[in-house]
Amino acid sequence: MSSIYLAPVRFSNLSLLNIIKNNLIRIFNKAEIKTIDLEIDPQFAKSVERNQYHSTKILAEAMKKTDPFDGKVILLADFDLFVPVFTFVYGEAQLNGKHSIVSISRLHEEIYTGITDEALLLQRSLKEILHEFGHNLGLLHCKDWNCVMHSSGRIEEVDIKGDFYCKTCQKDANIDQLQA
Repeated sequence: MSSIYLAPVRFSNLSLLNIIKNNLIRIFNKAEIKTIDLEIDPQFAKSVERNQYHSTKILAEAMKKTDPFDGKVILLADFDLFVPVFTFVYGEAQLNGKHSIVSISRLHEEIYTGITDEALLLQRSLKEILHEFGHNLGLLHCKDWNCVMHSSGRIEEVDIKGDFYCKTCQKDANIDQLQA
């Protein structure tokens, strides 16, 4: 894999998108990080009852549009995601697959405290992107709280967990092949 594609889907914070992209370029400096437009309108995946979007359906639509792309595709969304067995999800990924999706909807600090914190939003976003990307690389949830692959069901767990892969997860996913 030589490329990581960031695909915004109704993602309006272009400043955050550029900062995320620059951070991924810094982190994975052997990979080419590109932004692509898949022209996905997520309305087809909206649950009116829940006022959320079914992440699995959006991933399925992305799969149809990205066959020719060599690399991993990370969809970024502003809207709230769910899978039927959970109240919400921060993201979803294909294990050992090509596609993942991350929503920043519930990562905004103002939801919890009323205070905007752009640095915390970036930190949370990168953690969840790296987490879902780790699943694409074949990683399961890690028991190490210092690892970004630790499962997060609540925002406090996103904040507590580490911001990168533990040594075991780095080795298992061959992270060094993406870094100088």
